[in-house]
Amino acid sequence: MRFANVEGRLQRVGPDGSLTDVARASGTLPADPLGCLERWDEVLAWAADAEGGHDGHLDAVSPGPPVPNPRQVFGIALNYQMHVGESSFTAPEHPSVFTKFPSCLAGPTSDIPVGTDAVDWEVELVLVIGRTARLVEVADAWDHVAGLTVGQDISERDVQRRGPAPQFSLGKSFPCFGPTGPVLVTPDDVPDRDDLALGCTVNGEQVQDARTSELLFDVPELVSRLSHIVTLFPGDLIFTGTPAGVGAARTPPWFLAPGDVLESTIEGIGTMRNRCVAP
Repeated sequence: MRFANVEGRLQRVGPDGSLTDVARASGTLPADPLGCLERWDEVLAWAADAEGGHDGHLDAVSPGPPVPNPRQVFGIALNYQMHVGESSFTAPEHPSVFTKFPSCLAGPTSDIPVGTDAVDWEVELVLVIGRTARLVEVADAWDHVAGLTVGQDISERDVQRRGPAPQFSLGKSFPCFGPTGPVLVTPDDVPDRDDLALGCTVNGEQVQDARTSELLFDVPELVSRLSHIVTLFPGDLIFTGTPAGVGAARTPPWFLAPGDVLESTIEGIGTMRNRCVAP
């Protein structure tokens, strides 16, 4: 099943792209995406039998981030071996975790303000938690994932590297530095939830191209490990890490500038298209 956030209301997306407003059509479920995620089993049960196509078409709207107001947003650094190598690090023994503050989230067509000459791209598979997760075993982790979406972990590298301790969370949380979308897709509705192609282009040039099967810590491992330290709540996001091809690793470095167009795609989920603009 596929869902979209249209003007703050969760919509079920039909196979033809038609939209059905969850709250209006069900008569019992909430309108806002986070409220629906807190009742995700009810949403799925209703959506399995719901008639669709009454509230427009996905192509005719500008969807927002699938979860616009999560409690927590986690990011995973150095989670593809080729990206570890291009960054001149060694592979971590444990997931390297930071946070993106929720105020940075934006939609799949939102403009990205670029105010410095060190703003980088990072396409990522993003998990959306659908059930409260605490001390979850790896074998049970997928049961706590509501769905998958496309994300960009936009990063201001100069701020990120300010020391003596790096400022990962600040450098990755400028306004609109977390576009996600275009839809939330349940794990059973993608070709292979453990092996999806992902990539991005800048002005039409391919800059990243990989598969999620290359993750050093895969989806179940991330959910399990995080849940053994913090409680994961419905609607929480996990940016699972970016593959090789970031601008900072190139010679010379290549960063985003106003006027650039960034397209980010994951197999079975869709494509985001974000334009870079002056602040």
